Amino acid sequence: MASSAGSSLQVHALRLGPGRELLGSLQALVEERRLRAPFIITCVGSVTKATLRLANATATNTNEVIQLNGRFEIVSLVGTLNPDAHLHICLADGEGRTVGGHVLGGLEVFTTAEVVVGEAAGLQFTRETDDRTGFPELVVQPRDRSGSC
Repeated sequence: MASSAGSSLQVHALRLGPGRELLGSLQALVEERRLRAPFIITCVGSVTKATLRLANATATNTNEVIQLNGRFEIVSLVGTLNPDAHLHICLADGEGRTVGGHVLGGLEVFTTAEVVVGEAAGLQFTRETDDRTGFPELVVQPRDRSGSC
């Protein structure tokens, strides 16, 4: 059964310069600002490195991992940034060829990464292992008025 909930939106924006690690920087933003239901609204920029898990991976076989080195434009970055971030990225190389997957880290900024992060102010994101998938999957819960679940 799918769950859904509505909430007001708060917006946070940042620009990361050359050499910064994108995933770690986003996780630091979430911690510093105590965001409880954060997600990527948009991101543009470029990276020189990336570690991605490909679509063939399963909970028991996570060996479908690639490490990219070179100059890549960030074509898309989507996902949630709760304590166990779940991000997918699409990158384009100098010839316009694209590759994408689940972000494991190692996203080193080349020139810039301009990121807008939203937070669903009335919600709390957590993750729990789903017996059907074997992966920690998103759990959406409303926050009470005191800010806790």
